[in-house]
Amino acid sequence: MKPNVLHLIDSFEQGGTERQALQLVRELRASDCCRVQLACLQNRGLLRAEADRLDLGEIPEYPLTSFYDPNFATQLRRLARFLKENEIDVLHTHCFYTNIFGMAAATLARVPARITYKGETDGFRTAMQKRAERGAFHFAHRVVANSEAVRNQLIREGVRASKIVQHYNGLDVRRVAVRPDLTREEALVIVGLPREPQRRFVTIVANLRHSVKDHPMFMRAAARVRAAIPDAGFVIAGEGELMPSLRELAEQLGLARDVFFIGRCENVAELLFVSEVCALSSTAEGFSNAILEYMAAARPVVVTDVGGAREAVVEGETGYLVPAGDDEKMAERIIQLLRDPERARAMGARAKQIVEEKFSCETHLQNTLDLYHELLSPSAETAKQSVPTMGHERV
Repeated sequence: MKPNVLHLIDSFEQGGTERQALQLVRELRASDCCRVQLACLQNRGLLRAEADRLDLGEIPEYPLTSFYDPNFATQLRRLARFLKENEIDVLHTHCFYTNIFGMAAATLARVPARITYKGETDGFRTAMQKRAERGAFHFAHRVVANSEAVRNQLIREGVRASKIVQHYNGLDVRRVAVRPDLTREEALVIVGLPREPQRRFVTIVANLRHSVKDHPMFMRAAARVRAAIPDAGFVIAGEGELMPSLRELAEQLGLARDVFFIGRCENVAELLFVSEVCALSSTAEGFSNAILEYMAAARPVVVTDVGGAREAVVEGETGYLVPAGDDEKMAERIIQLLRDPERARAMGARAKQIVEEKFSCETHLQNTLDLYHELLSPSAETAKQSVPTMGHERV
């Protein structure tokens, strides 16, 4: 019998977590190894159209306003009823909010296999939020960590090591592939960048909602690069409330004509195609999807040495790791790559090879199917008895 699997995501916004979750759902459906359903907390975002194309049937929504109001209890019972009525064998959640909400409902409904996901290290959650999420992990059978860095963080925070499995994100390389006859000028038009033949673009793809992405550090590095290489340009792809302050910083640094804020990027493949070097300046990460996309597009990277970055980037071979906050070192490495295009191309080619070998969709899919099989096998029942239940509450 094929297991019934429900994936619960926050929304259909174009975040890395949401895109990863939908990609996994797509791969699971294509594998025909389980019956897959999808639910969300917020039925909004551009990725909803992509979800509809998967032909999964109804996608129920469980809108939350707080973890502490009557609506939470109402939505909790709704989800628990859905899990029971649809005989869900596996509930797989994908973020902080779905971990807490989903594990509570799945425990009430006595779902046989309960899986959470963690893709963050320090810098994203308050102490209270961390305690709440640890409570969710207490009721889960497995916690999927997307890097060794995240796994180690979870262990330090008190999650039992035997409960954690480490699965790297998988990347569909088609997302960053361009048609063979695409010209640079065409790509610039598609992305909305100026058609200046002499420009060499350094790109960062990261939302402008969280200070943890530390765009100011990237921009300080950009000012140093611009002083050394006058034809350098800098692309910031992403949207969020930090954009006005970053535009002001660009003015202060004398970069108003050299930094291009292109907002939400629907054409990542074309953007990376016209980029010479790609960067990430975060002060904290789990395992960055942006780094994998850069590498899959055969671009050398200069990224801060945080989270799982060094699990993807081979120092001096596919790019460079620099200390968080060190704009001088980031600028130095970017300048080296811009001054040696041949070496930059070789590093990008090796980066693409590593993604294809180590971070494929196929590997991620097989890891997930193996996990489902492990938790649903008769031999798993004894080990799962140590996970607490919530009694026989009516739902």
